[in-house]
Amino acid sequence: MVFAAAFDGTESLAGGYGRGGSGGSASGPSDESYLRFPTRPNPRPVSFPISYADVLAARDRLRPYLTPTPLREYGQLNELVGHGIRVWVKHENHHPTQSFKIRNGLAAVSALTAEERARGAIGASTGNHGQGVAYAGRLLGVPVAICVPLGNNPEKNAAIRALGAECIEVGANYDATVSSCAKIRDERGMTLMHSTNNPHVIAGAGTMTLEIIEQEPSLDAIVIALGGGSQSVGALTVLRERAPNVAVYAVGASGAPAQYESWRRGERLTNQPIDTFAEGIATGSAYELTFGALREGLAGFVTVSDAEMYAAVRDLIRITHNVPEGAGAAGLAGLRHLAPQLAGKRVAIVMCGGNLSMAALRKALEGPGPA
Repeated sequence: MVFAAAFDGTESLAGGYGRGGSGGSASGPSDESYLRFPTRPNPRPVSFPISYADVLAARDRLRPYLTPTPLREYGQLNELVGHGIRVWVKHENHHPTQSFKIRNGLAAVSALTAEERARGAIGASTGNHGQGVAYAGRLLGVPVAICVPLGNNPEKNAAIRALGAECIEVGANYDATVSSCAKIRDERGMTLMHSTNNPHVIAGAGTMTLEIIEQEPSLDAIVIALGGGSQSVGALTVLRERAPNVAVYAVGASGAPAQYESWRRGERLTNQPIDTFAEGIATGSAYELTFGALREGLAGFVTVSDAEMYAAVRDLIRITHNVPEGAGAAGLAGLRHLAPQLAGKRVAIVMCGGNLSMAALRKALEGPGPA
């Protein structure tokens, strides 16, 4: 095993899961995946952007509109992951927009003042955040415009428009879309609904973990796909208050390594390359509001290839009879890497979204991928 430099009194462990490495399948990703083992369970960081009280306030605002999503254990999934691990799946794909992002959008829009609601809300998205904001806007009577990258998932674009929002296709990738969105916001005087750098968004995401620990208090760990980081930082915020012994592990796409490399190096990277079908975690930057908490709070971070996510999509369809998108399958793909470290534990993974395009679904069902 190869040990990397550590920080905050912890060790970083690299290796064992690359192609041909010990402890992993021959189909593992080619990059190194780092696991950080804290000297104490989830220490209380100082750079968290929200408080537990913020999450409770968000839940109060969401309660009239959303019902808790299921947390289910599947025997076949336990057998697939192996190592004596019991696995629970949080089905955020059961929301009206088929994604946890409805929590974020509704939490942010419901926090606007009357004057801000009248001016409208605008955000940049690859689809799920946009649908969440659009749904909230329709529910609360707030005009919404959503900027999406050129060539974005056409089904997600159609869903945004079907919810009554204006869908503006601009920017070669998500980061470019964010820049264009800020300019349009300035021109129109709308309120920006950033998918990550917004405390209300992160608090909304935290309500998911609040449900998870109330539905299954005996968990040892939660494995979460990481794009901007709202899910993970929301989880860390809740767990440090309610269940500090529960570890949070992040999963990123090897084709979009900005967040992973930022966490590993200890510096916030921006404008990094993106090449993955999993648009929910296809981010090219680490974000100001979540980077510090992720750096301090995550117990580990692994990356997975597109082939592994496609395989996880197939496995989840076969076992749960639910259709996840790429990011929604990343938790399972990541857990396959983490399984030796989490042997015998009780672990939740999050099917964070189910908005898989028809083209990606066909590819998932046709390709063999890793077992």
